[in-house]
Amino acid sequence: MPNLSTLLPPHLSPILMLVASNVFMTFAWYGHLKYKSSPLLIAILASWGIAFFEYCLAVPANRIGSQVYSTAQLKTMQEVITLLVFAGFSVLYLKEPLGWNHLVGFTLIAAGAYFIFQKF
Repeated sequence: MPNLSTLLPPHLSPILMLVASNVFMTFAWYGHLKYKSSPLLIAILASWGIAFFEYCLAVPANRIGSQVYSTAQLKTMQEVITLLVFAGFSVLYLKEPLGWNHLVGFTLIAAGAYFIFQKF
């Protein structure tokens, strides 16, 4: 796998890689819900195969990101990205609407993330 830290700034490459990895992981965890009639073992094996690609992006994203972010910042970034990817996935793929309560909850999580990146 090419070293993205030489292609993109180290502040940006982990973010892009975490977004891509979260797309894979969201499909691995929730994509099978559109196919509830398929056998559970098939869903597990398909999800496991998809998750492999998530790891191929997440592990280097964290390694590259650790050059410029703390571990707490990387984890927080990953969680916020997960929520954003999941919100889009839920609405666009699963056709499940998000309500005001979801927006409030996501906003509170984003407020918590803001404090992780502050230097006091």
